Amino acid sequence: MRFAVAVAAVGVAVLAGCAPVQSGPTSSGTDEQTGQLRVWLFDEVNRGPKEAVVKEAVTEFQNAHQGVTVDVQYIQVQTRAERFKAAFSDPKSAPDVAEFGNTDLAGYVAGGGFADLDLAKWGDAKDLLPAVLDTGKVDGKVYGVPWYVGIRALYYRTDVFTELGLKPPTTLDEIAPLARRIRAAKPDLLGISAGGKYTYAAMPFVWANGGDIARKDGAKYVATIDGAEAKAGLKQYTELIADDICPPAQCAGNGGDASVEAFRAGKAAMVVGGDFNRKSVDASSAAGKYGVVPLPGRTSGSIAPAFSGGNLLGVMKGSERKTLANQFVQLLGGKDYQRKMFEAMGNLPTFGDVQNEVAKANPVLDPFIKTLNAGTKFVPVTPNWAKIDAQAVLPTLLQEVATKASDLDTAAKKASDAMNSAFGS
Repeated sequence: MRFAVAVAAVGVAVLAGCAPVQSGPTSSGTDEQTGQLRVWLFDEVNRGPKEAVVKEAVTEFQNAHQGVTVDVQYIQVQTRAERFKAAFSDPKSAPDVAEFGNTDLAGYVAGGGFADLDLAKWGDAKDLLPAVLDTGKVDGKVYGVPWYVGIRALYYRTDVFTELGLKPPTTLDEIAPLARRIRAAKPDLLGISAGGKYTYAAMPFVWANGGDIARKDGAKYVATIDGAEAKAGLKQYTELIADDICPPAQCAGNGGDASVEAFRAGKAAMVVGGDFNRKSVDASSAAGKYGVVPLPGRTSGSIAPAFSGGNLLGVMKGSERKTLANQFVQLLGGKDYQRKMFEAMGNLPTFGDVQNEVAKANPVLDPFIKTLNAGTKFVPVTPNWAKIDAQAVLPTLLQEVATKASDLDTAAKKASDAMNSAFGS
């Protein structure tokens, strides 16, 4: 989910995993062509624009399919684990089509909840960005159509930078000194809003330094978060959560939502924020006073790899209306409605040609497109990731170091052990 999200962000679904279900519904073997098609979509902080687009799609679909009605329910992101677990266990309570976060995918597939999708005869599919489509795959099979992609970049206050004679950072090493200088000159501002629970802001620092969360070893993953490169990135990020930049008492408990909200409220000079945050920032006190650049990498001119967030649309394995469900996914997840969702919500499309269209008409998307094109990273594609996510292993690591409850080496080893325990289960 955007994040988060998913794992996350203001006004959007959080991208985070949840515990996989051990057994799911079996296929009914029936494929009804009439009746009610049940759809679950994520609720939003401001659902109105999304709901309007979905209603348009529902009307179009019902007009094209006589004897079919589409019932859309909006479910809370925070309670999705329980809702999906119940749906996987009882097809009668399950939808035919559902929206879900891409970090949830592996666990849901392992639980037998979703059917694999054959996109060969769908004309739009050829233009899906390969790296984004990969977030909808498990073991080479497609289980979800990417509905949007969530990419983060560096937001900064142009008025503050102009007043202090500053320029946006060109390397990761420049961020902390720059943020300190801003807070020293303007003590009422956070130099950068960096959250101790904001995993998707921290991981680009790890990836840019050559580290990673884990590596594949045969059929399993092995944690690498305690490797030298990963720790170099963790040190760079946790350095930002300090009294002279973003005080731990104020920032250590913040996730993505709270981090971005500080920027929106005019309380921070910089923040790592998503393309999906842009409209909410434009409706805030920072409107007209901010710019966005790609989060830089280790060297000048490079871009730190971003987490490839986003949500998927899938067909439940136990659906009795598989053909209708697939057709609805292809309509709502297709090019026309992704354009409409971009206009309504700011969601970055997952089709290369549509993305180019909206980027040409909206130059503000340029830093996000550049970040996406520079290469993105993802969480380990394993159902065991849900356990790691549920245990808050990475946020705990960040918080322990930021608050000095533990030194980096100890905290990273603890996180690595917890991951390996989950990977081995």
